[in-house]
Amino acid sequence: TNQWFLPAVRGDIPPGCAAHGFVCDGTRILVFGGMVEYGRYSNDLYELQASRWLWKKVKPQAPSNGSPPCPRLGHSFSLYGNKCYLFGGLANESEDSNNNVPRYLNDFYELELQHGSGVVGWSIPVTKGILPSPRESHTAIIYCRKDVGSPKMYIFGGMCGCRLNDLWELDIETMTWSRPETKGTVPLPRSLHTANVIGNKMYIFGGWVPQSAGGEISAHDVEWKCTGSFAYLNLDTTEWIGLISDCQEDKSNLFPGPRAGHCAVAVGTRLYIWSGRDGYRKAWNNQVCCKDLWYLDTEKPLAPSQVQLIRATTNSFQLKWDEVPTVEGYLLQLHADSPVPPAAGIPVTGIPETSVLSSQGGCSLHQSPQLLPGIPYPEMKVDHPSQTNNLIPNNVQVSLSSNSLLKVEGKEKVAAAENKVTQDIMKNHAEATGFKESNAPSLLPVCISSAQTSANVGELHDLDKQTVNPDASVSSTVSSTQTMVTQQAVKTESSSTNGAVVKDETSLTTFNSKSEAAETGYITPSTRANTGQTNDSHSSKTPQRPTAPVKARDRRWYDVGIFKNNSAVVSQFYLLPEETLNISNKTEAADVPDYRLLKKQDLFPGTVYRFRVAAINGCGVGPFSKISEFKTCIPGFPGAPSTVKITKSVDCIHLSWEPPASPSGNILEYSAYLAIRSTQLQENPSQLVFMRIYCGLKTSCIVTAAQLSNAHVDYTSRPAIVFRISAKNERGYGPATQVRWLQDMKTSGSK
Repeated sequence: TNQWFLPAVRGDIPPGCAAHGFVCDGTRILVFGGMVEYGRYSNDLYELQASRWLWKKVKPQAPSNGSPPCPRLGHSFSLYGNKCYLFGGLANESEDSNNNVPRYLNDFYELELQHGSGVVGWSIPVTKGILPSPRESHTAIIYCRKDVGSPKMYIFGGMCGCRLNDLWELDIETMTWSRPETKGTVPLPRSLHTANVIGNKMYIFGGWVPQSAGGEISAHDVEWKCTGSFAYLNLDTTEWIGLISDCQEDKSNLFPGPRAGHCAVAVGTRLYIWSGRDGYRKAWNNQVCCKDLWYLDTEKPLAPSQVQLIRATTNSFQLKWDEVPTVEGYLLQLHADSPVPPAAGIPVTGIPETSVLSSQGGCSLHQSPQLLPGIPYPEMKVDHPSQTNNLIPNNVQVSLSSNSLLKVEGKEKVAAAENKVTQDIMKNHAEATGFKESNAPSLLPVCISSAQTSANVGELHDLDKQTVNPDASVSSTVSSTQTMVTQQAVKTESSSTNGAVVKDETSLTTFNSKSEAAETGYITPSTRANTGQTNDSHSSKTPQRPTAPVKARDRRWYDVGIFKNNSAVVSQFYLLPEETLNISNKTEAADVPDYRLLKKQDLFPGTVYRFRVAAINGCGVGPFSKISEFKTCIPGFPGAPSTVKITKSVDCIHLSWEPPASPSGNILEYSAYLAIRSTQLQENPSQLVFMRIYCGLKTSCIVTAAQLSNAHVDYTSRPAIVFRISAKNERGYGPATQVRWLQDMKTSGSK
């Protein structure tokens, strides 16, 4: 939501402090040292349990081979595993806080943490090699290569009477200090900068750098300035790469401005930069505090989970997929099982050089022609009022120019009543929409919005509910061979009390049953179905009818649209012009055409559609998910039962459900099935075998302990016992509701 909030903390609340050490370990935060009230330096250690907003002052044991860390500020405090590493900082030799006698430190401490909460104590590791020189306001990060596995701490820059730009490495396993040789242009000497690790890169931004009138940098410059320069160090090759130089002009404010003392945090592959101050030259004696929030996308997003089905009708699907952190939207595509003719007479759109989409609310983003050398940037505007809109309108432009940074200016704006992502329609339609791939980082501002509502379709926010609605949030992965799959978060009981609200989650899955329609040839290859017959046990495998071959060029991926959130209601898709069919199917993440110029095709009843989804951020369209396959309903059959409840007793469980929302005639009976263990299942684990445990008009049934003892525990995602419930009318059985009743490892092991 991009909303700041002030939590109501309690406990041993620490005093306000500056230049302290700060690490985050799961849901707890540790804060050490810093300057507190009246200029006093501190060596206190506080722990915040963010899950309860509870502060606690902790007192570690002193090291056995020396004194505990003295009060200090400007030190580094880094976490790796269950240990924090403290290096350097600035101490005051005078006991009078008003009479500061600075002493730069290069001492090194290790703090062992207890699991979950609390600390053990300080220790002073015995190190080899030459220690880094004393310093404060430096940065320290810890990186471990995947193929080597030896964690290393890197210290860069800092201040010890002059700014520094030296790089030091500590092998944490051998406790050996060294000075790695680097390639490329080393960033300017600096202090009060930030360093963050994303992947195998250490990103350095901002800080105080020496000011020299002649353009030459001297380590002993008496004047300095804040910088907005930006670079990274490849930690595998130790090569410096400059992204934004210190002398690069930014008249259009497309980059974060010069600053020092800011904070930066990596969330996934995105780097957020917040606040700081710009002091310009010391002689000017003025500082400007920054209140802007920016982010940098460093690489394309990962592939989302498989598309999951919440509900199917005769001509639409309600779909959902797991969220990918820090993305701007999702490109959803479908693949029709039947050939779809290309749209004739539709002009092929041009590909823009660059533009950007931001999903942040309550702000305007302006991209101006200010550029890196040789890279043009057409002007673009995106407005973001507050209320969430799921489908991004057709006139939004999304693409990236390769080998470039996106430079964007953020301006706060009053949130409007409606929530749309709009863009000024460019007069030249040749500069149409599309995602153009780029591996280069993309830098964008983040603006903080007012309260806004979530648009995730049917997301189940109240975890204490014991009912399941067909609109509930999706929690499990859908098999690529299963049709009409609905997977939804459900609450079930795990305790022994009768009728109590259960604690563990269950996934609800609706699949397409065979019914009588299967015998008329509606079931297509790769679909999984219930037979709907009256025998006591049956397999979910359905005999497949041979189909006529389809030419490769007739099997195309078509765009459903670009969605801001991880859900969509699909009733149409876009037809591509014939001229672009071959182009669009050669690559996984082809450019998105201008939807304003494309015709739409409705979904057909009783038809199998394949779906895939890709996430989008400032670097472009990421890889597509695995393919899921669903089938639209056939008219005249009942819908799937809904609002499933599972209640656990001592010796049985109670299943209940609601009739289908659209019964399509009188319901003659319901059937409930339980997945059971079998030799066939051992040969083909993905092919579940079900035993009917109920058939009748009631909308509830009892599952006995004897029946449960024969249940198969499915481990395709989390351990679960699988039930299926379907309704029958005059025409036959309709789609079933599949319930995955999650089991803890102890329970599932005893089955």
